[in-house]
Amino acid sequence: MQSLKNLIKKAEKNKVAIGHFNISDAMTLRAIFEVAFELSKSQKVKIPIIIGTSEGEARFLKMNLAEAMVRRLREDYNFPIFINSDHTHSLKEVEEAVSVGYDAIIFDASKLSFEENIKQTKKAVEYIKSKNKNILVEGELGYIGGSSRVLSSLPIDVSVGSKDLTKPEEAKQFVKETKIDLLSPAVGNIHGMIIKAETILNPRLDINRIKKIREAVGIPLVLHGGSGISNADFKKAISAGISTIHINTEIRRAWRSSLEKEFALNKNETTPYKLLSGTFAEIKKIVYDRLKLFNNLK
Repeated sequence: MQSLKNLIKKAEKNKVAIGHFNISDAMTLRAIFEVAFELSKSQKVKIPIIIGTSEGEARFLKMNLAEAMVRRLREDYNFPIFINSDHTHSLKEVEEAVSVGYDAIIFDASKLSFEENIKQTKKAVEYIKSKNKNILVEGELGYIGGSSRVLSSLPIDVSVGSKDLTKPEEAKQFVKETKIDLLSPAVGNIHGMIIKAETILNPRLDINRIKKIREAVGIPLVLHGGSGISNADFKKAISAGISTIHINTEIRRAWRSSLEKEFALNKNETTPYKLLSGTFAEIKKIVYDRLKLFNNLK
């Protein structure tokens, strides 16, 4: 099986993107995997996926359990499914992700100054590569918020003005000094979905900036905060140099709304898997639509 690094390079070459989906329970993992596996069979080509756990999700699920479940799926089905430690903010969390066998780690010091972000990210890269050079390390430059949830407006600590987005020349310096494998820039994307009266109001992506950053850094780019971005912007972003796209809030929103419907319709039901059947189906639908779009499938 090809490594995650090679699969990301292949995705970029083919002008497609690998879907990255967060989990905090086994049901969501199963839904995501089933879609990727079934879609791969129908397309007669394996469609790689990345499973993410944020620090909060990992604390709830446990890192070693999450890694074991993903590794078992990869080995039992000979399928390109990988696990990533998403938005890891401390070296302690980095050490745990390395020790349990994660395939990739995002060290996120984006709230710090440019100089301190470089300093802390460099430390994380050096530690990770000293333990396992095959683990992919991603750095983040430009702050896009810190919560995957439904919002009523842009968070007060996030700005999508041109002066606040990632600058190509700074991205180049950041990559050169930290030696990261992947870069997550701020290009108009935010964490979470801004929704008013059922209308999604997330900002538009700066496609030209994505292209310039990719040309400057020479490594694959990752788009965080994928929930709420238009299909048209996704396609343009992939063509401009995005190789991996993160989806989380869409799944969380579907999980809650579907469960609320099940509780309302089946007030006397107490069996978890029966109450979760609608949620399972809704998550599969989201993942199916996203994987088809990201992989340019008909």
